Amino acid sequence: MNASRTVAPVTGAVGRFLGGAGLLLRGFGMYVRSPKLMLLGVVPALISGALYLALFATLIYFVDDLAAWLTPFADDWSTTPRGLLRVAAGLAVVGVAALVGVLTFTAVTLAVGDPFYEAISERVEDRLGGTPGKVDVPFWASLRRSIVDSLRLVAISALIGVPLFAAGFIPLVGQTVVPVVGAAVGGWFLALELVGAPFYRRGMRLPDRRARLRADRPTALGFGVAVFLCFLIPLGAVLVMPAAVAGAALLARRSLGQHVEER
Repeated sequence: MNASRTVAPVTGAVGRFLGGAGLLLRGFGMYVRSPKLMLLGVVPALISGALYLALFATLIYFVDDLAAWLTPFADDWSTTPRGLLRVAAGLAVVGVAALVGVLTFTAVTLAVGDPFYEAISERVEDRLGGTPGKVDVPFWASLRRSIVDSLRLVAISALIGVPLFAAGFIPLVGQTVVPVVGAAVGGWFLALELVGAPFYRRGMRLPDRRARLRADRPTALGFGVAVFLCFLIPLGAVLVMPAAVAGAALLARRSLGQHVEER
């Protein structure tokens, strides 16, 4: 079945967006029923979380210096306009760092915890009747493909982050519209990243993921944005990551027109 034949649920875009967010909640529900998987799922996220927390804390510590370095032309301005510009620059730096950090955190954590998250994802699919069209992929081949696709997604998201960074300097727009656009962009790429394991099990790659999720974009965005916002909460990424993997298995099955209710 090709992507064009995938039929989206018969609801409005808002309803499908909320339904996508609900998949994350269902992921929590399915994940917490397996205490052993809960423990295993948190370990990789803890390792990556400690590293990223240290990096982000360092960025916050030096953000004033970075804002001044990015705006040398304002050195001779009067105090108030110079201060306002550099506050905007600092917010733009933090915002883009958060966007890129969330996406790279996901890629790094999925790579570090590949065996654990694969087990969680496959366990979810087993509860839903198994994986139709399953293909046996050697571990190292799967890990290599996952890393390559993750790097590709991170590179694209970083390119998108550049204009968002520039827009962050625009008064009001930079502090209102840009965060919303950033959450939408980040959510889309997170959804693409997280459904990787279910698609790999079916022998499908990044272009297949993109086509399938695009066929019902509101649902994919609802799921991705919900995960993105949770990842912005302190320690949220560590606690939510395993549930996001479980929810992504549901999203993948829905995008493929497969059974998403427990049997």
